[in-house]
Amino acid sequence: MKISLALLVLLLAAAWAGSQGLSFHSSKVTCCPKEMFFHRRIPDAKIQEYQYTSSTCTHRAVLVTLPGKMTVCVDPEKRWFQNYLRKQKKPNSTSK
Repeated sequence: MKISLALLVLLLAAAWAGSQGLSFHSSKVTCCPKEMFFHRRIPDAKIQEYQYTSSTCTHRAVLVTLPGKMTVCVDPEKRWFQNYLRKQKKPNSTSK
């Protein structure tokens, strides 16, 4: 009985952490609340890296890392971000 209660508590904690965008491996939040989205275009040269948020998040977003390790949330459907992705996928015309 004690083991099944402990397992139930552990499963509930895991479900809660997942719904909050948290991971047991990291204390970092991986979801972006809608009010935290950055709405202006970011120049391509300022984007150091990007990562899509988890599919379990309420809002689809991309975490974009800028100089100084600053991270902002952007809408992956924004035209400027889609253009950025297309440029990243094009083969480099200067390499042979």
